[in-house]
Amino acid sequence: MKAWFLAAALLLATTLPLPASAKPPAPAAPVPAPRFTLPARKGTVDLDSLRGKLVLVDFWASWCGPCQQSFPWMAEMYARYSSKGFTIVAINLDKERGLAEEFLGKHNVAFPVAFDPAGKTAKAYKVWGMPTSYLVSPKGEILSTHMGFDPKNTAAFEAAIQQGCPQ
Repeated sequence: MKAWFLAAALLLATTLPLPASAKPPAPAAPVPAPRFTLPARKGTVDLDSLRGKLVLVDFWASWCGPCQQSFPWMAEMYARYSSKGFTIVAINLDKERGLAEEFLGKHNVAFPVAFDPAGKTAKAYKVWGMPTSYLVSPKGEILSTHMGFDPKNTAAFEAAIQQGCPQ
């Protein structure tokens, strides 16, 4: 009974929008983004190799309802701003890669997708809900954190991308 309750609580916590007071606080001073090198659909993705670009590091899972909504929006942002020095690294946390590939079959994206089935990178970033995104400056510092996905907030999120693009 306890395991079922915990699973249900986790599912609700990761799919329902949180009140503003429950969101993680923005860093007071620039915080270096944790470094990672992960296997990807094509080769590997290394955060250090993306220095000089504005990077949206997005943690997601195939079972995440809000991730279904965020992927088309991220694809649009990537198409719109990649020529201006913006990129996205979508880090999947599914234990079974086949589940991630099935999800990606429905969301054809051009940005890099990496895999972290052990969740080590998510732990380093202190991810506590799905999806969670980190906007990382061209210097490698976390500019902002966004947990969940709400289409009503995309204009502000896009403004942050425009402001952070190096070109």
